[in-house]
Amino acid sequence: MATVEWRTRNTIEQEPPSPKESGSLVSEEYVVKAMPGILGKFDMLAIYLLIIFYITNTNTAVLGGAAAFTFLALGGLTFFIPSVIATAQLGVMFPHEGSLYNWTHRAFGGYWSFFVAFCAWFPGVLVMITAGSVIVAFIQGLHGGTWLTAAWQQGVVIIMIILASGVIAVQRFRTVQNTINMTAILIFVAVFLIGLASVVWLLKGNPSQTDFSLVNWRINWDFNTGNISLFGLVTLAYLGMEAPLNMGGEIASSGLGEGRKRKIITGHLLWGTILVFIGYFIATFTLLVVEGITNGSASPFALVTAVNTTLGNVPGFFVTVCLLSFFLMSAVTYNTAYARLLLVAGIDQRLPVRIARLNKNRVPAAAIIFQTIVASVITAIMYFGVPYVTNLGKPENLSVQIYDIMLAAATLVWAFSTLFLFINLVKFYLRDPKTFKLQRIFPMPVLWISIVLGSASCITAFVGTLAFSWNSTLIPNANWWYIIGGLTVMCLIVAAIGSMVASSEAAWEGFNKGERT
Repeated sequence: MATVEWRTRNTIEQEPPSPKESGSLVSEEYVVKAMPGILGKFDMLAIYLLIIFYITNTNTAVLGGAAAFTFLALGGLTFFIPSVIATAQLGVMFPHEGSLYNWTHRAFGGYWSFFVAFCAWFPGVLVMITAGSVIVAFIQGLHGGTWLTAAWQQGVVIIMIILASGVIAVQRFRTVQNTINMTAILIFVAVFLIGLASVVWLLKGNPSQTDFSLVNWRINWDFNTGNISLFGLVTLAYLGMEAPLNMGGEIASSGLGEGRKRKIITGHLLWGTILVFIGYFIATFTLLVVEGITNGSASPFALVTAVNTTLGNVPGFFVTVCLLSFFLMSAVTYNTAYARLLLVAGIDQRLPVRIARLNKNRVPAAAIIFQTIVASVITAIMYFGVPYVTNLGKPENLSVQIYDIMLAAATLVWAFSTLFLFINLVKFYLRDPKTFKLQRIFPMPVLWISIVLGSASCITAFVGTLAFSWNSTLIPNANWWYIIGGLTVMCLIVAAIGSMVASSEAAWEGFNKGERT
């Protein structure tokens, strides 16, 4: 593995050219010339899986009992599939670095593109923290809950994981991508063993720990006792479908025509979506059958417990290794994919240009380092400061509480940015219907149905996530809405202030550069 390039004086000092007068972005051409185009279909598929398939989302989904399958199917049909269709259409039309940032710029210009990019970027930072909190929960599960009981201990471990993700992410991209590919294979080996656990459990004559009667599959709309809150969780489980296309400018293009590039874009979305559905349904079924609602939702480690109970400790240990590897490399994948949003913003002078500098491995090291620092600082605040000024209950439950809080806040901000997939499509169609129809890859009725369903689902998920706690036992509804709402508002305030400061500094850099020339 190559040495780490943390100091900017050792990095490649290529200055991006000045922005063009037209609506196109400098980053569209600069990335293709400056960064290696190495990503094939399986590479994109692996990134897709490590971004979206957070198998521990099933631990919260099982709180709905058999209705978990109803919500997984409903969320898939009304949100996930429409979002994938919109992503595929936009990705084929504009296969450039930055995905949603680039598409929104072309639709609405610089102001909205930067704001939407932040709303897509910041949840990625929060998910890096949740990956660490899951690893903490697994370590606790391996040692019967006797390790890492203090909040500061959990915080130290999570920061170490975040730092490790940064160190790995700045290495040679092909090496990192090969590791991501291997991890994607390992997680589905784990899914196979988890699914096998439920089959063995039933073949041994054990009863299902969950009642699958038809009445338990229905949606309960009651505000206090209902399960409608699961829709927000399911939405989160499907978010991030556009993230691999943050690296759209790095898709392998040598010797490939546009048709081949299109197949890479649509192929990874198709097969990734199928695998995500399969993985979530298998893991949810096993937790409900072997562990039941209470034990299955108690901790992410319940997935390992289910395998230990039915297949034995050796398969259980292997599943543990697979899952730990997944969450470490998921943090790396998020660090890698979302650094591209900072990269293109720096190239296009929406952020100071130094954030776009590459290291000797042609990797956006400055952006990765910045993300790593931001995630570490937020972790320090949440684990070193918050527990001593608020009462969040037992310290051993803190990692689970932080996991839920971070992911819920990410859902609110992320759902807003995802809404722009559909808004952008409408804008492009209304601007030039004839050209849009020439570029479309789906029938217009399919696109319009996707736009309506996807937009409505984003709004529903936003309201539901804010109103209902994902784990009312640990965080009651009365506390949930202001914790999540407050964190979301704080994110937006930081976005507003940060955008003004960053844009001003970037404009000053552009002014000084203009004076020198």
